[in-house]
Amino acid sequence: MAQTLEALSRRTETLTSIRGIVHTMKTMSAINAVPYEHAARSIESYHQTVLSGLRAFVAKTGPISMPVVVQPEQILVVFGSDHGLCGNYNEVLAELARSESSKVDGRARVLCVGARMSDALSDQGLGPEVTFLPPASADGIGRLASDIVTRLDDIGAGDVHNRIAVNLAFTRRAGKGQHEPVVSPLLPLPLSLLSDPGRAGWQSRSLPDYTMPAMPLLAALLRNHIFASVFQASAEAMVTENAARLALMQQAEQAVDDRLEEVGGQFRRVRQDEITNELMDIIIGFEALKKKPSAL
Repeated sequence: MAQTLEALSRRTETLTSIRGIVHTMKTMSAINAVPYEHAARSIESYHQTVLSGLRAFVAKTGPISMPVVVQPEQILVVFGSDHGLCGNYNEVLAELARSESSKVDGRARVLCVGARMSDALSDQGLGPEVTFLPPASADGIGRLASDIVTRLDDIGAGDVHNRIAVNLAFTRRAGKGQHEPVVSPLLPLPLSLLSDPGRAGWQSRSLPDYTMPAMPLLAALLRNHIFASVFQASAEAMVTENAARLALMQQAEQAVDDRLEEVGGQFRRVRQDEITNELMDIIIGFEALKKKPSAL
């Protein structure tokens, strides 16, 4: 079907407006990812400090024996997106959560971040019992991590290390700008962390020491380890969410550019055809006027 110049011009204007929106979304995704990336790096450094404190504690006090629970209650915390425009981000993670849940004897209790993640999990047959609001900025990651840790403490009745087994499902960065969904175990703590100071990695000629009571110090270190792990998972999820949205917007921008080039080519061809037709009309009219006197 032949297109008129007016229709092609309107289509060009529409595509130009869409490209502006897509470019704005791409820019916002790139800008929003930076604070979350800084938060992820900061909490990783803090987490390493906490782990060093645990190693020092074990090196000072000797191996710590934790009670072994035969059948701890299984908890799965899933960090999803609630802002859209990031492709099948939630769906891929929901499939991984279903696969992980199927490995558990009985039904795992599911906590999730994001209403859209909750819908994706429900589609996989996993109904979350609690849905947390995702952070609106990097400052909100601490709030979210505190809410999740408090919820886990309530489920574990104040003894999370002995009563529950917790896995964190989130999307993390992979090589070459890619990202991948992963499940990271949080509780129970690995035995090497508390019972084997040699394997834990305390390597220093200085002997570790502390002045506060041992049990409150251990409880504080363990709680900070859990908080830092949840914080880091949330920060990684937000970084990869914005990265996925950025990649999708880049693809959309390229698609719009290709379409603009195609429509621009059609516009030039139609315009050239109309100019050619007008010139032909002028030439034909001129030839008709030249022949008219000779006919008389």
